[in-house]
Amino acid sequence: MTLSTQSNFSDPDGAYRLVVEAHRGLSDEDSALLDTSLVLILANHIGDTEVLREAIALAKRQLRPDGTGDKKTSTRDSK
Repeated sequence: MTLSTQSNFSDPDGAYRLVVEAHRGLSDEDSALLDTSLVLILANHIGDTEVLREAIALAKRQLRPDGTGDKKTSTRDSK
């Protein structure tokens, strides 16, 4: 299996809103814990270490040297 960077959602905006809404009202610490739990749950669901490795590399490429996200690049633009 290879990492899919194409949207697999019939409603990608709805999926994005769902994730954003899950963070509403949470402290920064709880929001980070939610992200960590969600990543681990979804990584387990994928169940493929090589795909996880590709996803981690892609996510790291999207960070600036100062650790902030790079808004110029999206996962849709990367392969």
